[in-house]
Amino acid sequence: MADADSEDSGALAAAVRPPSASHRFVSKKVLIRIVAAILVLLLILTLLGIFLVHRSFPTTDGDISLPGLDAEVSVTRDDAGIPTIEASTSHDLFMAQGFVHAQDRFWEMDFRRHVTAGRLSELFGESQFGTDSFIRTLGWRKVAEEEVAALDDKTLAYYEAYAEGVNAYLKDKSPTEVSLEYGIVGLQTGGVEIEEWTPVDSVSWLKAMAWDLRSNVEDEIDRAISTTTLDDKQMAEVFPDYPYDTRPTIIGGEAGAKASTAERKDGDGGNDGDSDDPSGEPAADGDEAQAGGEVTATSAREAGDDAATKTPGNLGELKKHLKSLPTLLGMNSHDIGSNSWVVSGEHTATGAPLLANDPHLAPAMPSVWHQIGLRCTEVTAECPFDVSGFSFSGLPGIIIGHNQTIAWGLTNLGPDVADLVVEKVRDGEVVRDSGNEPVTTRTETVKIAKQEPREITIRSTSNGPIISDLTGPYRDVLDASTGADTGDTKSGAADENYQLALQWTALEPGNTASAIFGLNAATNWQEFRQAASLFDVPAQNLIYADTDGNIGYQAPGKIPKRGDGDGMLPRHGWKTDEDWQGYLDFDDLPSLYNPDRGWIVTANNPVTRPGESVQLSNDFDDGDRARRITKLLQDTIEDGDVTTEDMSRIQGDDLNPLALTIIPLLLDIEAEEGSDIAAAQDLLKPWNGHDDAHSAAAAYFNVLSKTILDEVFAPKMPDAVPPAGGSHWSLVIKNLLKEPNSDWWADGEVDDRDEALARAMDSAWKTTEDLLGPEPVTWRWGILHRLTIRNASLGESGIKAVERLFNRGPYEVSGGSGEVNATGWDASVGFETNWVPSMRQIVDLENFNQSRWINLTGASGHAFHPHYADQTDDWAANATRPWPYTPDALERHTEDTLVLRP
Repeated sequence: MADADSEDSGALAAAVRPPSASHRFVSKKVLIRIVAAILVLLLILTLLGIFLVHRSFPTTDGDISLPGLDAEVSVTRDDAGIPTIEASTSHDLFMAQGFVHAQDRFWEMDFRRHVTAGRLSELFGESQFGTDSFIRTLGWRKVAEEEVAALDDKTLAYYEAYAEGVNAYLKDKSPTEVSLEYGIVGLQTGGVEIEEWTPVDSVSWLKAMAWDLRSNVEDEIDRAISTTTLDDKQMAEVFPDYPYDTRPTIIGGEAGAKASTAERKDGDGGNDGDSDDPSGEPAADGDEAQAGGEVTATSAREAGDDAATKTPGNLGELKKHLKSLPTLLGMNSHDIGSNSWVVSGEHTATGAPLLANDPHLAPAMPSVWHQIGLRCTEVTAECPFDVSGFSFSGLPGIIIGHNQTIAWGLTNLGPDVADLVVEKVRDGEVVRDSGNEPVTTRTETVKIAKQEPREITIRSTSNGPIISDLTGPYRDVLDASTGADTGDTKSGAADENYQLALQWTALEPGNTASAIFGLNAATNWQEFRQAASLFDVPAQNLIYADTDGNIGYQAPGKIPKRGDGDGMLPRHGWKTDEDWQGYLDFDDLPSLYNPDRGWIVTANNPVTRPGESVQLSNDFDDGDRARRITKLLQDTIEDGDVTTEDMSRIQGDDLNPLALTIIPLLLDIEAEEGSDIAAAQDLLKPWNGHDDAHSAAAAYFNVLSKTILDEVFAPKMPDAVPPAGGSHWSLVIKNLLKEPNSDWWADGEVDDRDEALARAMDSAWKTTEDLLGPEPVTWRWGILHRLTIRNASLGESGIKAVERLFNRGPYEVSGGSGEVNATGWDASVGFETNWVPSMRQIVDLENFNQSRWINLTGASGHAFHPHYADQTDDWAANATRPWPYTPDALERHTEDTLVLRP
């Protein structure tokens, strides 16, 4: 027994005996080898990743052979990677621009090409079939082909030279040498083949930008849906007319007499002349994408199968479908717009004009703009360009900027150039009071990655493509108003009693492709207006200044003369007296040259009062930005000469348009000591009304604004037309604040305005605590109002790792909807920033080298490139960068020089 125990004990001892030194040495060596192997593997993967990322970065220094050039071309870049091209011929200048754009942004260009041709399914699969079907229904590519076929020889040569430069860059490069995105997409599709660039690819992008600024299509839809549940009085209250007596027009410059007498100088927190004050006194981030799933284009997940397989069946579906389209097609809103203004030398410190511009667009990574200079070695009739500014990658020339003599800026004019047309379709024919017409059809084949192609049938009428069926409540309204008998429909085509067509000026060939070069080469007001006469789609407010001290404004565009239809609601296609009656003559469009007041402001507000000029639209921005800019400019002029610093300060102004009107009413509400309402009043009392990113009061007030919309208005509006905030709803609220007993305020729980406001204050305080914590000292508007700049193609792919590669942010930003610093947000969804000043420029006509500019992101479209997002921090802080222009100034700022040799 003892021996057995002894053996067991020995065995146990052997089992627990520590390994010998030699065994320990062997184990450590194995472990070290394993760790070393893992480190080597990680290093290889890291180096491979760096190689894949960096292999597409452009060469910006040294010499490159570029066959096809007439002579050497220099491309210098500053410390932000912004290029300036100098060439001896126009051909070489635009060939080099195509080369440089392809260096910096070709994936963006190719993605846009697929968007505008309805070919996203080739890159991203079935998820984009609905988008492709819609774009092909509109026929952007077909219209662009017609426009290119009609170009004059000189303009066509510019586009061909540009395409030649793009293709020279692409020659002999694999897709992953061009951009990292091709590798990501190739993992899903098995590879992407890059096609040669053509002039049609360039011109097609103008259609996408026209869609981005597409007038009042959504307004028509909202009004049509709203008529199904609201009476005439309610419609007038939630779709009010522009308040001409209190808001300025562009040509008039100021509001009516009532507004001008109510204005007074505004200090910090002072009143901005808001005579809308009812008392008469001066008055969550979006959901994150879920991990997993296939790589898809932006917003593909919202598009859904329904949008991909059938035409929208009613107005609500159509609106949802439009919102599901990729961000590059443009987010439309009452509140999207732009600012521009110009001041003559009589009011400036330099004695020469100053011109400011900041277009507001949906944010995208990279920015829609590419900064560049285009300089002919000697300015001649053959090579007339010495221009610098903001271009679109994929398009030759400069869209906004200045040359050696003039400067210009753009904001959306907002004319009503798109109509929804209700068509009666019976047995394949469109009903007309002048005689029925056939519905025309065409078929197109959509290629889909890893699937069989699909054929789609596109139907059109003489008014335009059919984009929706028309069922649901609005059909019932039409039936009631037209006396249609809905109880005896037949099978087949007659069941589709109503269809919805889109008539839009951008679906007809135009001349904007030529206008760009006219603007770039113009040297005086007459040449500028000549170029403007070709700028038909999208119609813009054009502001102007020149080195001789002149300033001006011109409204261009292909704008319809209206028949009996006013464009506010879908018109009746069977009533030909509602049809368009041709287009307005350019000479009849509003224009202004050297006004006595010495300044011009545009901010998407009406150009003139009704009856003072030709009718352009009934839908304009409601004027908060226009009035605020006008007041700040007038105050600055009164205080002394205007400087570039003053212009920049005005661009960054973030006074909330509702705050100073409603705060006196909020402070008058009776509140128990220690209550949330009392705490809210204490927070708001010292607030100056500015939506600064660091402000606790701004955070609470914007939560309160959304709460008022959610509690007072949303329950009474149709589900498809939620109150989204911005200038439009600020005006609605301001008007109804004057009616404390309006039915809008009462809902069974509260009886009047003050009770509704008290309830909203209480609710908003609790909501803000939930969002930002229990202590107001930790609240900041910027935490709620963040900006994430998403890659337009892969930024909402549904795969977080991919999104992290290409997106940047979030950034905490100041500003808000309806403010000069227009970082807009949709109150029906949350507080996230949805549209932004996409760039800012301030041009000094006395010394162009003293001009300033900033882009939303950076010059490069390559993720992880040093210039991918290097301007964003300055942009968010409303800081601007130097804008060198003359050769000596450019030389001082040059970091890299690339010589392109024939």
